[in-house]
Amino acid sequence: MNDWPEGRDDAYGRGSARPQPEGVQRMRHIQRQPQQPPRPPQPVQPPRPQRPAGPVPAPGVPPQQAGGHDTYGGYDSGYNTGQVYGAPSGGAPGRPQGPGGPSGPGGPGRAPGPAPDWRKRIKVGSIVLVSALLVTSVSTYFWADSKVRREVDLSKVIERPKEGDCTTYLIVGSDSREGMSDEEKKKLHTGSAEGKRTDSMMILAKCSSGNTMISLPRDSDVEIPSFVGSQSGKKFPAQGRRVKLNAAYAEDGPELLVRTVEHNTGLRIDHYAEIGFAGFANIVDALGGVELDIEEGFKDEKSGADFKAGKQTLNGEQSLAFVRTRYAFAESDLQRTKNQQKFLAALANQAATPSTILNPFALYPMLGAGLDTLIVDKDMGLYDMGQMFFAMKGVNGGDGVSMNMPISGQRGGNLVWDKAKVQQLVKEIQNDEKVTVRGN
Repeated sequence: MNDWPEGRDDAYGRGSARPQPEGVQRMRHIQRQPQQPPRPPQPVQPPRPQRPAGPVPAPGVPPQQAGGHDTYGGYDSGYNTGQVYGAPSGGAPGRPQGPGGPSGPGGPGRAPGPAPDWRKRIKVGSIVLVSALLVTSVSTYFWADSKVRREVDLSKVIERPKEGDCTTYLIVGSDSREGMSDEEKKKLHTGSAEGKRTDSMMILAKCSSGNTMISLPRDSDVEIPSFVGSQSGKKFPAQGRRVKLNAAYAEDGPELLVRTVEHNTGLRIDHYAEIGFAGFANIVDALGGVELDIEEGFKDEKSGADFKAGKQTLNGEQSLAFVRTRYAFAESDLQRTKNQQKFLAALANQAATPSTILNPFALYPMLGAGLDTLIVDKDMGLYDMGQMFFAMKGVNGGDGVSMNMPISGQRGGNLVWDKAKVQQLVKEIQNDEKVTVRGN
């Protein structure tokens, strides 16, 4: 039995071919409300422009009703429009937006999150970086300070000259073989002599008028004055003994050496710094070598030197041979002191650079290699050591004078200082005046 009303097109699924839509059909099992008479047609009013409450759709996207359903003539089709494709504000063109619209999770119409505050991030990052550098610097300071050997007591030096306007350092290179193995002694050509002697001595005057580096030849003829023994505490009167300068060090160590230098020059020494063979070579190797321009090649079997002229990078073994050679030169000790000055200035110039000081991978090995064998006076701190290195660097850069102590002749094979020039040199340093004296 067919319950469909007559006149219905039996072509299932083909719809109606009538020009007008079919009316409402009555079905026995469905109760319908009485139909309302159709409203008379109303004149069409032009739509009033109105800004939508939600996000503005991208061009080419049909307007959507609240709830996301298609409507046509007031009739809800029941189909959800799904995700909208396009380029809404804040979204990538051609990509679907997440739940809740362009603002992502949290519901449609929600504004995007605040942009990152880069100024704040940079400020916080800078504070963290500065704090890390500060902690590293403080840690390095205490670590290095604990390794310094403050063994020289300048308070034991008697009858000292007046203080000057410049800061003066007595820098000594000793032939100490402390801590060296037999293999190292052989490699560095140091021999196996017991004890230690001075292999080089120089005065560094750090002045505002310019720095001055003065080499003191080990064969300098000097008088041993009265002094107090560094170990015994006993006072030894002056006997008018004239000896080579390095004999003072051999007799009673650094304190007598300082006393002898002050007595024969009239210049007060503020700080003392000494380094041995092993420490010197290790520092050079820790820096990766020192570049030096050797004007004329030379060779010496005793020191192990074998150099050709020209620019070259010297390792620790070669550097030690360079500063110790004396028999290969006609001027002997005078030429050696010039080479020592030249090398120390180059060493300081390379060590006192930001690439070394600010790089822990370069700074720590250098400090570790040198501090173990560096002996200074009890009042000398790391700041004073830094000032000493930068003063030597200044001399190498042309900010100062590098010279030998003025020599007037010889006495029994010893080099005699020019007293008049020495007095003028000392006066200029004491008064922080530009040094005009020139040595040999």
